[in-house]
Amino acid sequence: MHHQPFKDRRDAGQQLAQALLPLKSEAPIVLGLPRGGVPVAYEVAQSLEAPLSLFIVRKLGVPGHRELAMGALASGGALVLDEALVRQLPVSPQAVAAVIGEETRELARRERAYTDGQPLPLLSGRTVILVDDGLATGMTMRAAVQAVRKHRPARVIVAVPVGAADSIAALEREADAVVCISRPEPFMAVGLWYASFPQTTDQEVRDLLARADGRERVPG
Repeated sequence: MHHQPFKDRRDAGQQLAQALLPLKSEAPIVLGLPRGGVPVAYEVAQSLEAPLSLFIVRKLGVPGHRELAMGALASGGALVLDEALVRQLPVSPQAVAAVIGEETRELARRERAYTDGQPLPLLSGRTVILVDDGLATGMTMRAAVQAVRKHRPARVIVAVPVGAADSIAALEREADAVVCISRPEPFMAVGLWYASFPQTTDQEVRDLLARADGRERVPG
């Protein structure tokens, strides 16, 4: 386990791609979680010569403490709620419902902004690799795995450059496999393990998707 920071998301994606090369023979579909997961997923898709799509997941923040996740929402309507946490919170079901409504609208906005209404590729019977730039709580990735399962893929693989050990353990119960290069302890935050970790912009996401799509269309 190397605990050196990755240079940036591109470097992390290239290293992650090496670990995923055995999956190339399964002709997988790579799904990147926006925004930070997309530059990582792009490198994976290039290496595996696999199609790249977005899989949009929104964290559901606790009202008044939005950075604290009480759940997540994914493309296709999968909803994961931390029921135990929600029961402990001094918030009404109406307040929780309001957050879900707001994030549902934001999810739809992002789907329009990024994909021009392009539907997801057919995932049924395929090996699907879900990629993000790191796993902290793992809440959004859990929502992604559960949402992808509704499409009846053959296998769901979670792939991240770096992750918190307990979050990885929780995801290993949900996904068919978790591929993670580095599991530093203490974990603290994803950004600490990257030398350069700028916010990925909407434009970068669109550019990478267009580039991946262009490569797809080149006649072999």
